[in-house]
Amino acid sequence: MDNIELENNSLLSEKLIYTGESETPTHLHLCTYNAQGEKSFSTNSFHSISQSFDERKINWLQVHGMKDIEMIREICDYFKADFLVLQDILDANQPTKIEIHDDYTVVILKLFTRKTADEELEIIELEQQQVCIILGKDYVLTFLENETDFFDSVLKAIKKDVLKIRSRTSDYLFSVLLSSIMANYISIVTNIDDQLEDLEEELLTISNNRDIGIQIQGLRRQYMIVKKAVMPLKEQYVKLLRGENLLIHKANRAFYNDVNDHLQFVLQTIDICRETLSSLVDLYISNNDLRMNEIMKRLTVVSTIFIPLTFLVGIWGMNFAFMPELNWKYGYFIAWSVIIITAVIISIYLKRKKWL
Repeated sequence: MDNIELENNSLLSEKLIYTGESETPTHLHLCTYNAQGEKSFSTNSFHSISQSFDERKINWLQVHGMKDIEMIREICDYFKADFLVLQDILDANQPTKIEIHDDYTVVILKLFTRKTADEELEIIELEQQQVCIILGKDYVLTFLENETDFFDSVLKAIKKDVLKIRSRTSDYLFSVLLSSIMANYISIVTNIDDQLEDLEEELLTISNNRDIGIQIQGLRRQYMIVKKAVMPLKEQYVKLLRGENLLIHKANRAFYNDVNDHLQFVLQTIDICRETLSSLVDLYISNNDLRMNEIMKRLTVVSTIFIPLTFLVGIWGMNFAFMPELNWKYGYFIAWSVIIITAVIISIYLKRKKWL
């Protein structure tokens, strides 16, 4: 029992375990660049690629796949990242956070991709993977659980020297990567917001759609996943804007403010989605109550018409020996006439009262 408690306490355990489910083999992509040009390398060995690091250039190392724990440890040791940072990189369930160290800054975020769970109901599930970005004086490290081309647009921008990116410092590349992730968040929350608005219109126009409840629940799951990943940034992101963070140059703070603007938009949209979800649930329950009331109303109308008829049939169905109606020649037809006339009179009355 004591051993289990020690393993669960990261401050008392030296054991490194990747807690995610990704089966992507660990491999590396290195891009080194300066104003004169750039070079790219790909390999499965850190030792071979470390020979290409150049302190006179910006070095961007992308690590895909967390299965090779020893290689991850080797990378962290090379860049002097402490043991707790290494544990956070390997912990796929690590909450979103930002840490400022003396020589580097660590940002742990989630990256989302959409997956269709039900094409007929148009239900989308969100798959997430952890992204850890480490900013140093002349390097940027990105650790991703899966193979992804998410940052390929940034790599293309470096190759084409878009906006003179190769002439800028590593903190500018760091801001570009953060901006790309914010764009991913904006795309996801905007999509959720649009779907919620469509559902709201559908609920107001269609009173009998059982699939809407399933769609609302699916969107609620997406909302909770995004909220859990993004909301911590509301308090954490300010760490990057503080003046004591020497890795972020004053000339580049405007780019971090721009990322912050995008973050604020995401947070506002999340709040809007929360309010819309709440109103949708109330509207859905109200629609169900109205539909149930309509059903009960129809059943009540049918009962109101047939109760007097049942009363008449009950009387004439009694087996008394002396019932004058039983001996009438036209008693059967008279009984049917009384039943039909009674039903018509009750129906006319209910229709005039607008109950029918």
